[in-house]
Amino acid sequence: MGKFLRTCFHLVGWLITAGLVGNCIPIPSKLPLTWVADIPLPGGTSRFDYESLDPVHHLLFIAHLGADSVVVFNTQKRKVVAVIPNLPSVHGVLVVPSIKRIYASATGENRVAAIDEGSLHILARIPTGNYPDGMAYDPLNKKLYVSDEFGRTETVIDTQTNRRLKTIPLGGEAGNSQYNPIDHRIYVDVQTLNQLVAIDPGTDTIAARYPIPPTCERDHSLLIAPAQMLAFVACEGNAKLAVFSLKTMRFLPSVFTVGQDPDVLAFDPSLHRLYVASESGVLAVFQVEGAVLHKLGQAYLAYRAHSVAVDPQTQEVYLPLQNVKGHAVLRILREN
Repeated sequence: MGKFLRTCFHLVGWLITAGLVGNCIPIPSKLPLTWVADIPLPGGTSRFDYESLDPVHHLLFIAHLGADSVVVFNTQKRKVVAVIPNLPSVHGVLVVPSIKRIYASATGENRVAAIDEGSLHILARIPTGNYPDGMAYDPLNKKLYVSDEFGRTETVIDTQTNRRLKTIPLGGEAGNSQYNPIDHRIYVDVQTLNQLVAIDPGTDTIAARYPIPPTCERDHSLLIAPAQMLAFVACEGNAKLAVFSLKTMRFLPSVFTVGQDPDVLAFDPSLHRLYVASESGVLAVFQVEGAVLHKLGQAYLAYRAHSVAVDPQTQEVYLPLQNVKGHAVLRILREN
């Protein structure tokens, strides 16, 4: 996209945020997306963070960090059906339908809340390390792994007893955590060491450390696509995307440009599409074929569109936005 178009989209986003134009903005034709709706969200115009989708029950759970709550959105009815309160500075949210649990990292109190998915009642608040953020679930050992960003540790929680089992020192600030069902490992970005760390859930010890190439600076975000045997690493220090092969256990030579301050990643396994959302409001979209990535486009969409989720059944993409014309909204796009 040329400099003029980039400037235009940034201007439109600012006008929307200032309340000077309507909610609906054009989606750049380069992106394979169509605007569907902007749905109002409760809790005021404050920051959102991670999302987690339960495709079986058609529920999207959205961490509303600035409102200390998790918003529950029904994707079929396209409406908010509940709000789970009293989750101080909630960053991460992870739904595990197989055990009917939702986990929310309440960073403001350094604990993880275990929530019953049926009643939405908080069952337990489990201590973690300093600044819990991203989470991953190991279905074999029924454990939850929590990235303690400032604590430089990984907290291990027994999801059957809701008790902390272990704290694993990482040696650096922890970014996001992901579970790989192929090799049954937990992977963590250790962003201040520029390492991808593999944890063995059987022993809760570090199994390997993989250096991230210097072309990727401060590897905060991580997403694993098991069928593709790839791990995607977003580099918030220099707005790049690095790709790690889970077959060769090496990083691929190419890195890709994304928006400034990349944050949350999402992958649609049905269309093989990868989404990288950035604090700068830029969304980058890639087509993944084997171990090859093709960039489909990158454009400014909205103010702080830094969190993204995708439903592979409906091909709908969800971006919670903290301020559009003075209101928080869930922007729904559809894949073309």
